[in-house]
Amino acid sequence: MDSYNSPTTKSLLKGTQIVWYILSLLEVLLAFRFVLKLTGANPEAGFSSFIYSITWPFATPFLAVFPRTVVQGSIFEWTTLLAMLVYWMIAIAIVRLFLMSKTVSTPEAAAKLEKQE
Repeated sequence: MDSYNSPTTKSLLKGTQIVWYILSLLEVLLAFRFVLKLTGANPEAGFSSFIYSITWPFATPFLAVFPRTVVQGSIFEWTTLLAMLVYWMIAIAIVRLFLMSKTVSTPEAAAKLEKQE
């Protein structure tokens, strides 16, 4: 049975699509956070407050890594960029784990093993 006709192929595709969708949504939210901080947006404004509160749990583990760079009310939050990079790397690792469970034929497996040598 080739890997294109495997019953797990569709579920693997859906799984990887879900991971990329969640990552994209998170990256957009973190990018909004970064830009709002950088431009000195009013944290009391509804949109800013919403973005800061929804991204807080994802940014918090990184907030103490680098000092914030503040220039005339604008904050260059290096930690948000770090969070975006780390979450991107985690998504790649999850997708690769999904792909490792993909069904392969014996000739495909042999060819892949030869490339690794």
